[in-house]
Amino acid sequence: MNKPVFTVEEIKRKIEHYCVYQDRCHKEVEEKLKEYRLIPEASEHILLHLLEHNFLNEERFAKSFARGKFRIKKWGKERIVRELKFRDISAYNIKSALKEIDEQEYIKTLYELVEKKNTSVSETNHFKRKKKIADYLLYRGFESNLIYEALKNY
Repeated sequence: MNKPVFTVEEIKRKIEHYCVYQDRCHKEVEEKLKEYRLIPEASEHILLHLLEHNFLNEERFAKSFARGKFRIKKWGKERIVRELKFRDISAYNIKSALKEIDEQEYIKTLYELVEKKNTSVSETNHFKRKKKIADYLLYRGFESNLIYEALKNY
């Protein structure tokens, strides 16, 4: 089955729509462009157009990614950093993205997750129970020093 053939302008419109629908990072857009099997010059032309017209903005992507993953998925900073690095986001943009997370809200969320996990863990041994909660929070990407501070009360 042959894939439909598009002009560079049609692909440019499709990629614009792809970027407007949700903030994207360079890596995601480059992967999407590869699907169209363009010559390198055409890909460069489209990427340049997206950057010039602000369809593609790595700092904006990093900030909205950090806010979303923290607020919706309740991820910790370490997990957010790891995911942003995986997407080849610069250290500067990662740093500015982490500033989007309010410190008090971050700590409050950590304590809420400790509370929630504490009620769902059925382990009766006190130390094993704490370990299960700590492992859960480490997986979520919270910093170990904050986790152990939060678990002192349990």
